[in-house]
Amino acid sequence: MTASEQAAAEGALGLQWPLGAQGQRGSTALATGVVAAALDVLDPARAARLRADKGWRKTYPGYFRALVESALPSADQAVGSAEAALQAAWQGMRWVGDEGECSLEQAFARAPVGTPLNQVQYQGQGDARPAPWQVPYRGQLLGGDALRRRIDDWQARHIIEPGAAQALHRCAQNPHWFDLSDRHVVLLGAGSEAGALPWLARWRANLIAVDLPRPALWQRIGALVQAGNARLWAPQRGDAGLAGQGPEALSGAGANLLLDTPLLADWLCRLQHALGRPFDLISLGYLDGEGHVRLTLAMDWIAQALRQSHPHNSFAWMATPTDVFAVPEALAQQACQAWRTRPLASRAMQAVLRPLSGGRLFAPNVEGLVQGPQGRRYGVVDCQVIQQGPNYALAKRLQQMRALEMRAHGRHVSLNIAPSTTTRSVVKNAALKAGFAGADLFGVEVFEPATTNALMAALWVHDLRHPQSAAHPAQALAHPFELMMAQACHGGLWSVAYQPRSVLPFSAALGWWRLRAGAAR
Repeated sequence: MTASEQAAAEGALGLQWPLGAQGQRGSTALATGVVAAALDVLDPARAARLRADKGWRKTYPGYFRALVESALPSADQAVGSAEAALQAAWQGMRWVGDEGECSLEQAFARAPVGTPLNQVQYQGQGDARPAPWQVPYRGQLLGGDALRRRIDDWQARHIIEPGAAQALHRCAQNPHWFDLSDRHVVLLGAGSEAGALPWLARWRANLIAVDLPRPALWQRIGALVQAGNARLWAPQRGDAGLAGQGPEALSGAGANLLLDTPLLADWLCRLQHALGRPFDLISLGYLDGEGHVRLTLAMDWIAQALRQSHPHNSFAWMATPTDVFAVPEALAQQACQAWRTRPLASRAMQAVLRPLSGGRLFAPNVEGLVQGPQGRRYGVVDCQVIQQGPNYALAKRLQQMRALEMRAHGRHVSLNIAPSTTTRSVVKNAALKAGFAGADLFGVEVFEPATTNALMAALWVHDLRHPQSAAHPAQALAHPFELMMAQACHGGLWSVAYQPRSVLPFSAALGWWRLRAGAAR
């Protein structure tokens, strides 16, 4: 969504940043307050420095790294830090309605204002059998032995973690897992390019789809459902649609998560009560810039409402690889070894360039180990990309925090890291597009959207079906951060010798040359 579309759709209502001293709404004060609230639990001195820091948009990566490093020694403090940040976000972000302005916390406690949403239903007309899980990859559709070899290759090259490889192999060995006729799946941002809708529509799922009220978007969603075997519910204003109509029945579907948040939460809870089944909520929505934080909190509002609606609802998010993560000791040692054994010619060149850049170029990916609970040790990898900005970092961190908080309180939570992917929202940034095109120079693999969608959909099914998955709260973790380690598909960002952003200029230079050469052919 462009800024002009967003402004036209929202006006001054819905989820909004708080007013600043000059009477304008801005993100910086609340963003720094949320991160400082998290650091208060972990490192009060650093929290105080953040509150006095006037250069947030340049210095934010260090604070997000501190959130991970400072939380590693104590599982309880990691969860407490997440709870403090979420509380600060809910108290600081504003809900602006016709009835006035208040915090999200206050608005959530009130009855929704406005005409309740209705729904339209549609049943897919395709093959009634669940489609076999296969993985589109570089022009091929991988299954059977070819898929097993590719999964093993990704693991051997440290593109995915061993736990991810094991999970994907289990999926291939258990095709019955993909009959999702027993699941009711809520998709927030159903039309997302990185989402699982194309697969879920062919796996007999009961889909409850939420996305913007745009006829073209719902025509695309309807076409996917029509070609498959899923059953679809979607919100709409006015009279309910009739089941069994063609995709045009969805032309009036949709609602705005930022404007209709209370009404959507109410609709989903009423629908759940009518169906009497647990829901599986997958939060996929994305907006550029500061809108991503507001959208994340809108989706969090829905998650909190469904948390109260049924004790067995599950929750899922997709983590970005371009963030800060704790990683297992063995992988951290491997990254350190890659740094120590880099070629002599590279060392010589880097010995000149690193000081000239103030240490920003060719930085080591892992600088040491941090002691965690139960005798565990972890490394920390900082894969943040400055071009994505502090609001993107905050939005993804809030999603992580909610996942950790929910799992700590006994909820089934799926939080898998997706590989870097050439989605439109990413490659429209010229620097990132070029960096992706040259990423293999440093051993990083970037995936096409169709490949990522297939992998992440399968990992989510694995988390639902496999009782020993880390998603199940009964499975003990030494530290909450291990939820993200087990099945990470980081594309190689964790295992390379160099901190990713410290070599981005060089991968971008190669990628730019490749893109120019390809365009010239």
